Amino acid sequence: MQNFKYGTTTIDFSIEYKKDKKDVSLSVCLNEGVKLVAPEGIDFDKIKTILHKRAPWILKKKFELEEIVDSPTPKEYISGEKFGYLGRQYTLKVYKNEHLKKPELAFKQGRFIAEIPPKMADEERQTKLSQLFKDWYVTHGNKKVEERLKIYCPKMELEPSKVVLKEQQKRWGTCTKDGAIYLNWRIMMAPMSVVDYVIVHELAHLKYPNHSTDYWNFVRSILPDYNQRKEWLRINGPILLC
Repeated sequence: MQNFKYGTTTIDFSIEYKKDKKDVSLSVCLNEGVKLVAPEGIDFDKIKTILHKRAPWILKKKFELEEIVDSPTPKEYISGEKFGYLGRQYTLKVYKNEHLKKPELAFKQGRFIAEIPPKMADEERQTKLSQLFKDWYVTHGNKKVEERLKIYCPKMELEPSKVVLKEQQKRWGTCTKDGAIYLNWRIMMAPMSVVDYVIVHELAHLKYPNHSTDYWNFVRSILPDYNQRKEWLRINGPILLC
């Protein structure tokens, strides 16, 4: 790890050299920090020049990353844990039921109720209940998304070929060339205003496949405060875990 000074600020960075690289690329992320990928044999003075030129951008990105909420510890699926749905937190209660051969999950009277076989090992309980929670979010989320589509599709004069909640590791939503929209099922843990933003964001891609000025103006015409919703997702996205 190396560093350079920008004013009174010391910025750490790492460099990876590649034979086939023709120019210098720069990234700032949570896990790797500031990283350059550069051609082998590049003069180090050139690297320092690039770093100083891009320093304001680097500091801006570092500040944005510092705002992001840390991911919570993985769920253990035990009584007392809380699970989000549409921005509210609901407590999980786990009961042992000697008549069951496999776990069951339900939402009753404002809380999640899980029933499990009495001799189920901790690891198996976590695996099975994790899948049951995912299934619950997908089932209830699909119904909620259908309700919201009935609001926004007429307003935007757009109609997707289909909308599906599914597993997505890095995206909150995807719009394909054939007009299908895929939403990350975890978005159902966010407030309804944020769910609406993701829905509108992907619907708008049916008209504008990129993030052009026209695209964002279109999104703004539907959700004037879209930037606040987008910012909430950027900062709080890591906590939307199950």
